[in-house]
Amino acid sequence: MKVLVVGSGGREHAIVRALLRSPQAPDIVCTPGNAGITRDVRTALVGAGDVEGLVTLALAEHPDLVVVGPEVPLVAGLADALTDVGIAVFGPVAAAARLEGSKAFAKEVMTAAGVPTAGYTRVQAVDAGMAAITGYPAVIKCDGLAAGKGVVIAADEDAAREALTDMLERHVFGDVDVIVEEHLLGEELSLLAICDGELALPMDGAQDYKRIFDGDEGPNTGGMGSYSPVPDIDAARVAELSAIVHQPIVDELARRGTPFHGILYAGLMMTADGPRVIEYNVRFGDPETQALLPRLRSDLLDLMLRATRRGGLAGAVLEWDARWAVSVVLASRGYPASSSSGDAIAGLDEIGDDAEVTHAGTAQDAGVVVTAGGRVLNVTALGDGPAQARDAAYAAADRITFEGRQMRRDIALRAVERVS
Repeated sequence: MKVLVVGSGGREHAIVRALLRSPQAPDIVCTPGNAGITRDVRTALVGAGDVEGLVTLALAEHPDLVVVGPEVPLVAGLADALTDVGIAVFGPVAAAARLEGSKAFAKEVMTAAGVPTAGYTRVQAVDAGMAAITGYPAVIKCDGLAAGKGVVIAADEDAAREALTDMLERHVFGDVDVIVEEHLLGEELSLLAICDGELALPMDGAQDYKRIFDGDEGPNTGGMGSYSPVPDIDAARVAELSAIVHQPIVDELARRGTPFHGILYAGLMMTADGPRVIEYNVRFGDPETQALLPRLRSDLLDLMLRATRRGGLAGAVLEWDARWAVSVVLASRGYPASSSSGDAIAGLDEIGDDAEVTHAGTAQDAGVVVTAGGRVLNVTALGDGPAQARDAAYAAADRITFEGRQMRRDIALRAVERVS
């Protein structure tokens, strides 16, 4: 059994680690990988955004399955291209991947499927955007892909105008429309489901931390840490929520002739009036994956293979480690506005069995592991409760150093306060 994993981040390293635990003992190739993935499996040098190159690589490697980590190649049609040459792929076709590629499309599908979400207006000019805002704070989102950074919660008129100008006139995120959305109050929840075109099989709950600084201060990032499970979100509640936010979308896309295969990620706001979907992603979340997959005791490879077949997940049951997982991100100097590369990373060899380090923005330079991106490493630990897992994760993270290292100190603190 051979698997080709596409991607280079912490999410892909966590996927590789989970696949290596499969009793099927797969031969794994990852492209382009990173310094940590290269230590675990063979890597290639094709970039995750090179659809043509990835198809050529897959034809040369003859994998039984291709697992696509990031959203960009999925939106660009990698799953379609692989399917066309007869290669099984875990990930949705481009028409279904528009759920992440276009927020306006996602809203339209949610409306058709009866999924609860925030009210919104799609705008193409700054003045129209300002007119669409009915109160502050206001949520302003670019319609297209923005690597987790295309959302601004504007506290006042000046901030709103600046955000709209950046997105619509300065084209910070490319030439895209903008969504002005109702601001929702509540607590966020990440809920992922493995989908086979007919059935959505939900995973356990997770919670991530988007902003760069403690106390949810500062700009949005791709995610600075996560934990799983989530207080008060037990298996029954997960099933109930999935029936509201996952299964209707799978049904609607199947009705449209674009069945969804892969991971459907629902970012929820748990409001006083019930759950509301903030966004959909069409792949594993990062950094939620780094907290979820270490707890998964089912065979991930088997689940992925079954998900490629229409109805293949019928009867599948997910088994979870009862322990908690806390994952802390170590980011480079300047992130998220910029990132630092080439800074030597020390302490990786000091991490024992009490924690797991997955690499994200890392590279090798003359035998030394160095920074090579914004989010550099994830340090994840398991514990009998959130406090134990959190203490172990931070104890390990503190043993790793590099110039300009950034790390939030409050990951999973709210879970500790609730559970203790």
